[in-house]
Amino acid sequence: MDLVTVILFSICSTLCFHFILILIRFIDKVWRTPIQLQTMMKSQGIRGPQYRFPHGSTKEISKMRSQSMEKPMEMSHSIFPRIQPHIYSWTKTYGMNFLNWHGSQAQLFVTEPELIKEILMNREGFYPKMEMEGHAKNLLGESLITNEGEKWAKIRKLANHTFHAESLKSMVPEMSSGVEMLLERWKGHIGEEIDVFKEFGLLTTEVISRTAFGSSYIEGGHIFEMVAKLTEITVRNIYRVRFPGISMLLKSDDEIKAEKLKEGIKSSIFELVKKREKVKNNGEFEDFGSDYLGQLLKIFHEADTKKRITIEQMIDEIKAMYGAGHLTTTSLLSWCIFLLAIHTDWQEKAREEVFGIFSSEKPNSDGIARMKIMNMIINECLRLYPPVLTLTRKVQQGVKLGNLNLPGNINIFISILALHHNPQIWGKDVHIFKPERFAGGVAKATNNNVAAFFPFGVGPRTCVGLNFTTNEAKIALSMILQRYKFLLSPNYVHCPADIFILTPKHGVQVILQAI
Repeated sequence: MDLVTVILFSICSTLCFHFILILIRFIDKVWRTPIQLQTMMKSQGIRGPQYRFPHGSTKEISKMRSQSMEKPMEMSHSIFPRIQPHIYSWTKTYGMNFLNWHGSQAQLFVTEPELIKEILMNREGFYPKMEMEGHAKNLLGESLITNEGEKWAKIRKLANHTFHAESLKSMVPEMSSGVEMLLERWKGHIGEEIDVFKEFGLLTTEVISRTAFGSSYIEGGHIFEMVAKLTEITVRNIYRVRFPGISMLLKSDDEIKAEKLKEGIKSSIFELVKKREKVKNNGEFEDFGSDYLGQLLKIFHEADTKKRITIEQMIDEIKAMYGAGHLTTTSLLSWCIFLLAIHTDWQEKAREEVFGIFSSEKPNSDGIARMKIMNMIINECLRLYPPVLTLTRKVQQGVKLGNLNLPGNINIFISILALHHNPQIWGKDVHIFKPERFAGGVAKATNNNVAAFFPFGVGPRTCVGLNFTTNEAKIALSMILQRYKFLLSPNYVHCPADIFILTPKHGVQVILQAI
């Protein structure tokens, strides 16, 4: 055997060995490990749909969702079977907690309140945020929503400072000005139909632009549009399984579009950042300003490198604020108007409270804090139509949850909608709009069960924008009630949909009436 033959034989043997090794690892990942995990969880009473290679449960979930949300529904608040049909069906079949699969990745769905409380309070740090992949990572990046540890702590401290009580007071005039612009547009539409979902989309983008970035919707409109398109792509691909490495070799149309949008958003935000830096350098701002953009720039330019954030982190935070920062408020306001347009008795009660506190003046922070009827209405709206439908966590390493022994590398999904629509928690009238449930506050309404009502999360990861969103909603609703009555239009089509957040797919059309 000559030297060349020996070398070729050696190379072929090495390649074959590596191929066999990769194949063994692949089989272990997509077959042996899932089957072992499924058997282990079944022995503890946790069942679910059978694991199927290569898609897991994703095709079944996609089919159930497309069928349930394909057509409008009757006028009912019983939206859980429509929005999350797989969770609704499988909790009935397999129990309150069940296991399903995204490809070969195990997903534990938990709807048992005590276990949810333990997960979300996360006192021992066993349940960090689930890692984002693919399109979701393009959309959310390394932001406050997704980060853990030191990265999260830096931004959370900054966000707490930006959105604390005193800062929110200073934002009230900007919020009121935004609503005033909205109401001016409505003046010429008395007796006509308007789509408040579209209107509130413009309002909330204007408010977040003014309060967080010191600009206006006109200046940042293209960023909102690009984030909206990236959100659409993310939602469209949420149940599509892509194997590692394939996307690098063969990109789908959506992956190509997403990359272009991601770069476009990054470029536009970078221009926003440079503009603020220029203003500061010209002496017009001290310390880059006190809004969210200014605070991010301050920590980006921090002298102490340990306290500093990277340019990528700053861009991801701004991108997340442009997206999630206004979508939740748009959803909340739209569903509130929908409910008040149907339940005109509560619309009148809210109006009486608004005039009793503010008369015909614009809302102020002291008056907002005294609103009881409005609080009850907003909480009941958040219970029936929570903007955020699911929270995610992961099991980083083996841990005991209640009586369950969970191995590492399991993702945990918590359905807010399942808890908010649970008749065992809320009673037989769970699907009826009854703001009086919250007359004694959230604690009394839930019998001090923190895992019964959590539209903005619970524990250390509670949404930092909770008070920002509810304040904006109270101001907008108050100013609308001071000027108009409204009824649901006969053209309204009840079509709640899961489009990243809970969205009225065909809008919310109401008929305006002058007071």
